[in-house]
Amino acid sequence: MTDSVKVTTDIDSLRSEIRDKSVRVIDVRREGDYKQDHIPNSVNLPLATLLSDDSPERVLKLVNSLGIDDETPVVVYDDTFGALASRVAWTLEWIGHSDVTLLETTYGNWKSLGLETDSLTPEISNKEHSLNLQSNILATSDYLESAKLRDDVILIDNRERLNYLEQHIPGAVSLPYRTLASNDGILRSKEDMKRLFDNRGIDGDSEIITYCGS
Repeated sequence: MTDSVKVTTDIDSLRSEIRDKSVRVIDVRREGDYKQDHIPNSVNLPLATLLSDDSPERVLKLVNSLGIDDETPVVVYDDTFGALASRVAWTLEWIGHSDVTLLETTYGNWKSLGLETDSLTPEISNKEHSLNLQSNILATSDYLESAKLRDDVILIDNRERLNYLEQHIPGAVSLPYRTLASNDGILRSKEDMKRLFDNRGIDGDSEIITYCGS
């Protein structure tokens, strides 16, 4: 585990960036939930909308329509401990957008803290984002078949434990996404995370391949 890659954005930083209009905030909850209330100036991209066609060309059109170019900082949030937000963030990274992080907490906790919300949909101008696919962060089925034969590869199933017990890829280690969350955040402390990984035989020197249900 290293400190070189920023994964989350804290609440105070996001509030400051929203005031400065220096960030694009993406709410990946369902449209009805978004319309009821959301973090100010956030745009809505439900995960189901993204997954209906996540071809590179279509994702690029969605990104452009959300007013995101190559230089736009993006913060993604959900109300499911980062499970949905991380899938959207990963997709942005896959098409070549490097400046994307997850809000460190859930929307429910944001509201419980009495922080700002509104029900307005911001007016967004289209932008042009380039397409630079990062094939190194996607493990294809062919790659997985060969990787499973190596001792330095660990396959992690992030679905709920029941889903894992019903069926999973042979050799996969169960690590449900909710296990990584704290009471008020989408991730535990680094110390807690290390204990979780150590208990499952997951070490930082191995190549990690994860999968979920989407």
